[in-house]
Formats: sequence, C-alpha cells, structure tokens
Amino acid sequence: MKKYINTGSKDTRSGFGAGMTELGQKNENVVALCADLIGSLKFDDFKKNHPERFFQIGIAEANMIGIAAGLTIGGKIPFTGTFANFSTGRVYDQIRQSIAYSDKNVKICASHAGLTLGEDGATHQILEDIGLIKMLPGMTVINTCDYNQTKAATLAIADHHGPVYLRFGRPVVPNFMPADEEFVIGKAIVLNEGKDVTIIATGHLVWEALLAAEALEAKGISAEVINIHTIKPLDEEAILKSISKTGCVVTAEEHNILGGLGESVARTLALNNPTPQEFVAVQDSFGESRTPELLMEKYKLNNQAIVAAVERVVKRK
Repeated sequence: MKKYINTGSKDTRSGFGAGMTELGQKNENVVALCADLIGSLKFDDFKKNHPERFFQIGIAEANMIGIAAGLTIGGKIPFTGTFANFSTGRVYDQIRQSIAYSDKNVKICASHAGLTLGEDGATHQILEDIGLIKMLPGMTVINTCDYNQTKAATLAIADHHGPVYLRFGRPVVPNFMPADEEFVIGKAIVLNEGKDVTIIATGHLVWEALLAAEALEAKGISAEVINIHTIKPLDEEAILKSISKTGCVVTAEEHNILGGLGESVARTLALNNPTPQEFVAVQDSFGESRTPELLMEKYKLNNQAIVAAVERVVKRK
C-alpha cells in the first residue's frame, strides 16, 4: 500500500486560495463573495486578478448568501467565504430557504472550522456545522484533510452542479495527499489497508489516523485507514466493504459527536451490517480558548485517542 508522507505543513485555507486562483483563470463564471475576511480566506489573488468578479459584502453574511443565490440565476458560480461559524450557524435560514430549497448552485466555503480555530474561543469554534448542513436535502458536504486535497476539492466543486458546503481550517497541518490525485466527490480513499479494524477519519483527523495506524502496527493491530472527505453523499460501499473484512470501526472527526461523520457511519452500519463502533469526537460540549495543539489533546482528538478507541473496539468484536 502507498506510504503517505508529510511533504511539509501548510494550512488548508491556503489550498482553497490556490484553488480559487486557478478557477479564476479557468472559469469566467466563477465569482467570489467575502464577508470582510479576504486575508483569512486567502482571496487576495482572486481579488487582484479578477476584481470585476470579486464582491466584498462586509460583515453581512446573510446578505452575502442572498446575493450568491441571486447570482446563480444569471449562470454565475458563486463561492462564498467566511469563518465556518458565520458560514452556517449565523445564516442557516438563508442557506435553507434561498440555496438548498431552491437547489441553487452556490459553493459555501468555510474556513476556521472546529477546535483548531484556537485562541478565538468557543463562540467561533463551531462544532455542529456538519450536522446542520448535512440535514439539508440536496446539499453536498465536504471536509478536506490537507492543502492539496482542499485545492483539488475547490476545483472539483466548480464542476459539480448544486449546493456544496466545503469545510477547511486555520492552522498549518501536514500536507500528505498527492498533488495530482483526482478529487471525486462522494468517493472515499483507502490510505492504508488492514484486517483488524477500520479507522474512518475526516479533515484534520486523517493524518492523526495514519499516525495511529503506525502505532497500532507496532502493537500487532492491522488498521485500515479510510479518508472520508465527503460526508454527504457518504461512500457507503467503501465503508461496508472495509468493515466486512475488519469487523469493527473507529470514526474520527473534529466535530461534535452528535450529527457528524460518526453518526452517518453508524446509520449506515445499523441499516446494513451492525458493527462495534467507537467515536473520536468532541463529547457534546463547546470548545475554549487555547492553542490548537492543547485543545486537540484536551478534547482527545489526536492519534493517541484513536489508538485508545481502537483498543476498546477490538475487544468488542
């Protein structure tokens, strides 16, 4: 199986910025809207090179969503950008009514998701956004793991017709996915083959899952690691194929245990092949203001927590 190597840490939001720069050159229908966070969302190059296709809406996120919905009527492909908390919770009504219900071709792009927003604290660290957005009919939900995958996803969603929620983060994280790997919406990626347990991870927890697999190998446990970048539609075929071999599963995500990837996987298992499952996720709480590293350790969202969850679940087989 291919060995995934950290080629250098980068922030996933810069992957989004790189994708937007390329889209600006390739697709004249792509337009960008920002809620007063150009630098944070890495819109700088797009704005500089395509000022006629960039709209600074200001701190008026609901208005931004409404404008984006309207732009689709003229054939434009709007990419909205702000923090995940303001991209979802603050504007849920507008997303539901103006985008999801109307099946508008808007790409809601959200940075600074989860605990790794860090020192800005609990008011900004949204941990329920995947649950909120995946419940909307027709909505595609994507949560990328590194710079390369975020760039690839940004390019891919421009060619996908329909509303999309693209979730990424603030901190620098290992960049390990191949730059030339095609991003296929709804198609999971098996990063490591194993026979004793399936680890299904998304976002920043994918690299932690790979580290956990290495540690488990030293303990004599063979772990299959699956990168679920698309929460909805979920690649149920890949999940069921893996657990039919391993017989147990651990899900890992930087999200509330309620409503996220773990619950989607649990539903799939309950309906098709009930299987022991452990959850690595935030245990139904808000975050707090600390460095991302300390938060991930305190809330048990790291490779050590995944190893511990695996050791629990293999005993339940």
